[in-house]
Order: sequence, then C-alpha cells, then structure tokens
Amino acid sequence: MWSQWLRSPSRVQSPAKPSHRHFSCSSFKDIQDLCREDSDSDSGTISPPNTPKKPSIFHRVRLSTSVLRSWSHRLAVSSTSSRRLLLPDSDHRIVLYHTSLRVVRRTFEDCRVVRSILRGFRVPIDERDLSMDSRFVDELQDAIGRKNLSLPRVFIGGRYIGGAEEIKLMNESGELKRLIERLPEAAATPSCCEVCGGIRFVVCEECDGSHKIYVEKIGFRSCNACNINGLIRCPSCSPMWLRITGS
Repeated sequence: MWSQWLRSPSRVQSPAKPSHRHFSCSSFKDIQDLCREDSDSDSGTISPPNTPKKPSIFHRVRLSTSVLRSWSHRLAVSSTSSRRLLLPDSDHRIVLYHTSLRVVRRTFEDCRVVRSILRGFRVPIDERDLSMDSRFVDELQDAIGRKNLSLPRVFIGGRYIGGAEEIKLMNESGELKRLIERLPEAAATPSCCEVCGGIRFVVCEECDGSHKIYVEKIGFRSCNACNINGLIRCPSCSPMWLRITGS
C-alpha cells in the first residue's frame, strides 16, 4: 500500500522550473538580441560559416549616433534655410561674417578655420569683418532674425548655411563642395585686390581715417562718408551696393 501511494502521480515531483524568466516585452527585443550575442561571444560559441556575421553592439551604437547627428544637422539647416534670407546681391556669391579680433580665442580660431576651408576652394568670398564695420552686426542679425549670434556665419547663394561646426561637417561629407560648385562665380579665380590688399576696406579720404571733420562754424563733426573706424569699402573689389550702404 505504501509503495502504491509513493508511486501515485500526485506525489511525483515535477521538474524544477528555471528561476530565470525570459523577458518578452516587444519594446526590448533588440536589447535581448544584443545581450544574447554578447553571451554567445563570451561562451566561445562559433556561428556556422555560412551565417552572416552581425555587427557588434559598439558598431551599432556608433552607426546610430552618426545617423542621428547627420539627421539633426539636416533638420537644423533645412529649418533655417527654408526661407530666403535677404542679403542684397548674394544670390551668386559666398558671404562670410567673421571677426579678425583675438578678444575671444575660440571665436577667432573658428573664424580662421572657416576662412581657411572656404579659401581652399579658390572661389571669390565676400568677407564681412564685424570688427571693421559694426553695421555688419545689424545686417547679420536682421538676416538671421535673432541676436547674440556667435561667429563665424556663412551664406552661400543667399541661403544661410551655419557656423563653424556646420561648415566642418559639410566639408567632410562633400556637401559644401557641391553647394559651391553650383554658384555661377565658382569658376572665377580670386585675385588679391591691388588697392586694399584683400582687406576690403581703405582709409577714408574725407577725414584721413579720423572719422572727424572740422567745420569753422560748428567745430568738429562726424564724417558721413566712413564708418566709426574711419574706413570705407574698397572701391575696387567691393560691390556697388556695399560702397553705398556699407560705408
């Protein structure tokens, strides 16, 4: 009797279930696959020779990061360049807003790098130095529509491109070269101006660079022909509209 009772199905212990429960949430499917691949690689399991090798988790992370960075950059550029920025006589040229002052080292280095990249294409560049003429500040702010902008800022064909980081990324991907090649003036070979030496400004002849003119009845007054630095746009290498509005 005891032996039959011991052999009854109700007394037979079922095999112990594994304590580890496989997580089946669909949103974490990729994480499970990645963890399974890592465990297989740690245990020394070798996949069949005909099975294509999957990229490692580090390669996937690196690839997704680069894709997201490129995607966010394209969104930022398209959102700012979707509207036509009003830069007079800039539809067929490259316009660079920069500074030649070394007050902020990071800003000066970014301007230097961007100028070097653009000059490497050997095309004419309209360089507008904000330290030479403060009215370029208002012009840049009106074009982009916001204040407190860092330098440099680049426009190609009347379209706002971006600052130093955008220019570096576009130069590495080859997109910057394609944009510049579409410009009608891209085939022109830039030459150094014999009048200003490439500075784009010359000393005002009315006040000899002092920005002050003496009048007998009222004394000294500000010169209306030049900017606050006593400079005017070079009459040889500057467009006509810049000589009128930019001086």
